[in-house]
Amino acid sequence: MQSMENKKGSAVIKKILSEYSIILVAIGMIIVATILQGSTFLTLQNFINILRNNAVIGIIAFGMSFVIISGNIDLSVSSQLVAVAALLISVINTTESIVLGLVVAIAFSCVLSALVGLVVTKGRVPSFIVTLGMQYIYRSFCMFFMEGGGFTGSVTAFKSISNTNLFGWLPMPIVYFLLMFALYFYISKYTRLGRHIYAVGSNEKATRLSGINTDRIRIISFILLGFAVAIAAITEASRMNSINSTSSGTAYELNAIAMAVVGGIAMEGGKGNLVGTIFGILILGIINNILTLIGVDVYLVNAFKGAIIIAAVLFQRKEKER
Repeated sequence: MQSMENKKGSAVIKKILSEYSIILVAIGMIIVATILQGSTFLTLQNFINILRNNAVIGIIAFGMSFVIISGNIDLSVSSQLVAVAALLISVINTTESIVLGLVVAIAFSCVLSALVGLVVTKGRVPSFIVTLGMQYIYRSFCMFFMEGGGFTGSVTAFKSISNTNLFGWLPMPIVYFLLMFALYFYISKYTRLGRHIYAVGSNEKATRLSGINTDRIRIISFILLGFAVAIAAITEASRMNSINSTSSGTAYELNAIAMAVVGGIAMEGGKGNLVGTIFGILILGIINNILTLIGVDVYLVNAFKGAIIIAAVLFQRKEKER
């Protein structure tokens, strides 16, 4: 009898460690950061700084989570962000209408992502190859049209989109970040679309046999990412009041993927949740903070991130084999 109780207790502990491991890791990182930085780390301003610095990539990570859950990946989002932001600034500068610029930017980004989804699903081409090619196409066209330089906004009010504090202390990029999380969490948790995205990523054949249009679901998952890229592009372009064809958005796709994977989104699809992605964003933000504090060379930061991604995937594989 006692042996059965011990087994049940062990099973409960394993389940907690499995389902809430990302939260435990985040708590551990906070403890380490507090030890290294002292009480200053736990201040509200420090957490605001961490979230503000990662808000743009975090927004992309929410959209990337849907694409990965559906069994795909998108390596073109950094270049797509530049293309969308360039169009946004061009429209606003030409028409002096911020609203028109925002509508055009969002529509353009969603169309680009829908086209990627169509090529992946109808052409039966791996998303890795399609989006790698699109990354070069987007960046190349941006460099051509911007002549290797960038665009700067000429409408002063445009800057207020990202450079305003709500209630006098909460930066708007964080507000957009939280609103995108709320929207995408609701879609993933409480809608039929969210359940279908998980089903397609988990077992596409069985999902198709159940009468669900799997191609349509995959395309919609890319469109959700496209919408997230548009919001990220608006936030970034407004914050800087400019966009550069060569330097803007560099490695955003890798960071977004890292945040999703570290947050427990399984690379094989069908597993993970948006809450985990938030903790993945927080963990990588804290790691950047810690590495800066202890004086790690800036050129080695990505090496640590790469190691963390590999460790996260290995952990996922180990959990799957149990």
